[in-house]
Amino acid sequence: MTTTAVHRTDDTATPSRGIPQVLREHRVFYAATAAVMLHIADDNFFQPNDGVAASDHLVSGLVPLGVLAASAAVYPRVRPGARAMIAILIGLLGILVGLVEAGYYTVAVGPSGDDYTGLLAGAGGVALLGLAAVTLWRSRKPGRSRPRRYLRRGLFGMLGLAFLLEIFVPFGLSYLSTHVHTAEVPEANLGAAYENVTFTTSDGLDIAAWYVPSRNGAAIIIPGRTKSQPHARMLIEHGYGVLLFDRRGEGASEGDPTLFGWGGARDVHAAVDFLEDRPDVDPGRIGGLGLSVSGEMLLQAAAESSDLDAVVSEGAGTRTLSEEFEEFSGSELVRGFHVIMAKHAGLLVFSNAGPPPSLVDLVPQIAPRPVLLIWAPNGGNRETMNPTYQGLIGESADIWEIDDVKHVQGIKGHPEEYERRVIGFLDNALLNEAPATGE
Repeated sequence: MTTTAVHRTDDTATPSRGIPQVLREHRVFYAATAAVMLHIADDNFFQPNDGVAASDHLVSGLVPLGVLAASAAVYPRVRPGARAMIAILIGLLGILVGLVEAGYYTVAVGPSGDDYTGLLAGAGGVALLGLAAVTLWRSRKPGRSRPRRYLRRGLFGMLGLAFLLEIFVPFGLSYLSTHVHTAEVPEANLGAAYENVTFTTSDGLDIAAWYVPSRNGAAIIIPGRTKSQPHARMLIEHGYGVLLFDRRGEGASEGDPTLFGWGGARDVHAAVDFLEDRPDVDPGRIGGLGLSVSGEMLLQAAAESSDLDAVVSEGAGTRTLSEEFEEFSGSELVRGFHVIMAKHAGLLVFSNAGPPPSLVDLVPQIAPRPVLLIWAPNGGNRETMNPTYQGLIGESADIWEIDDVKHVQGIKGHPEEYERRVIGFLDNALLNEAPATGE
């Protein structure tokens, strides 16, 4: 009688891997994961941004730390493929919070504060990706037929790539949108003398700004000091006072950055209060000009307070889940629902606050005050809600569609018409002067 030996493979162990190899793998994993956790704790609790307390970061700090701790607990108990996936996800997170976030600020303004632990977390992220590659290589199953083996690996690879692109990327972008913003204060090129001023928001943040005094009794608020300087020069030439400020978490202003503008309406309200106390400004002649998310901030602020007398909003889009449900068609929602939900789940965690009210519900409250909406349907950024906003505001809203410029590039693409339309709108709204006729 003969016997046949049966070769068995086990996902949980490879005969060639001894205890020392397992220990080395686990040590690398725990050390690298600890580096990522250290930066998250440092960023949220030990060295938060100026004007922000550790208690303001309970959600954005404790939730990721809890998930990472749970991942570390299950890591040695799962099969190699699952261990590799855990290492990949934490590794990408480490690169995101380290090499992307801390790397940007290190290059832009030099390393400081939690940038050092961020760079350490980035190194940990790279180590975890390397560990995942080694784990997958050692756990391969050469005993199976080659076509079946390659098919299995290809399917798992495509599923993993789909998860990273469709879930992790939008979730990761939500992290960057609440942690990375313009770091430097640009050089002022306003064409006029200006004052360095600071005003304080209702939630206690000091906002840094430039102010050019008014010559006609009216003043315009412009959130952002980088891309909006051409607009400021145009307004200053026509006698308007201009208040340009760094939004919260941006440049020299305190607070956490917020690329989607959550909480930014408070900055606008504080800017209005500042202008109302200026002797050169008539409190009934305060307007705002905003580009992209700044336009959304101004629309919200105008709906919440009648002290903002006119708004020019260029390139406004959406920033909340309810707004996006209004923006996208049924088929678009079905195809992109998981992406939208991943992004907004991340925003809820990392912003430590609930979303602002929907502009769909807010903008009707702006009427009868005048609004000029400018949008570029072919500009490469979704601005398709502007006709909806116009319809909701009603007769006091004008709209200008520019189909041959990029996002918020109206002043660059059509400088003379832009000046005529915007200045004519503001003169009529704030100075009671009829706009010039003709195209």
